[in-house]
Amino acid sequence: MTITTRYAVVGNPIAHSRSPFIHHAFAEQCGIALVYERLLAPKDGFAATISDFFAAGGKGLNITVPFKEEAFALCESRLSLRARIAGAVNTLWMEEDGLHGCNSDGLGLVNDIMRLGFAPEGKRILMVGAGGAARGCLLPLLQAGCHSLHVVNRTASRAEDLVTEFLQHCPEYRTQLSAGSLDSATGNWDIVINATSASLGAERIALPTLGFTPQSLAYDMMYGKQPTAFMLDAAQQGASVQADGLGMLVGQAAVSFEIWHGMLPRTEDVLDQLRHAL
Repeated sequence: MTITTRYAVVGNPIAHSRSPFIHHAFAEQCGIALVYERLLAPKDGFAATISDFFAAGGKGLNITVPFKEEAFALCESRLSLRARIAGAVNTLWMEEDGLHGCNSDGLGLVNDIMRLGFAPEGKRILMVGAGGAARGCLLPLLQAGCHSLHVVNRTASRAEDLVTEFLQHCPEYRTQLSAGSLDSATGNWDIVINATSASLGAERIALPTLGFTPQSLAYDMMYGKQPTAFMLDAAQQGASVQADGLGMLVGQAAVSFEIWHGMLPRTEDVLDQLRHAL
């Protein structure tokens, strides 16, 4: 099989990235020949790294920390709506008019939630956290038809600012989207998503006792070998299913793959292999 196309993930640090494994597995599944590498960009040399990659014939890049905002700036007006709202880009490709960018995180989350049997349509969803992870997921969740989406944060003004900024882009969701403090997370939820980084340090979030519907999902965007503190707390409070974000990692990669190749790969086998590797 002749290798004809080159792709990579760019970050700093980058040695830990599982993206090469994921994309090579997708390529094998779809019968596509490619090389996918890790690229360590200097923190003051991201733009040059991107320019050199595409000048050498590279076809597509995934972007991870700390460069998603810089990637956004490089694309100027050639951004998807998801990227414009997120203010960050994790998928780059070159067209005749220049560099294009998209953000696949939110759609990766929605696709994984659907894989778990919780299509967002008609659901009451609580989003915990108002940082970049939450920002990138609002539009895909709303586009999937959720009944309501309430964003809460330890600092309520951050959640309120996030919602205000989002509605400037998409005022049609004004009746479905709301924000408040952690204490406003009252009622019964079909889906609760932890978009904070608390689980990285095994920290618990100072939420009130959550109410869950009989068929409910607690989803943590973080992942690890063991269930997170958020997942354990949600199980005790009545969430019928708990999941971590490993499926979101694979799901967002699948969306990037589809942008570049026009085929949306299956995620289940790749996810199982990654879970086993943990």
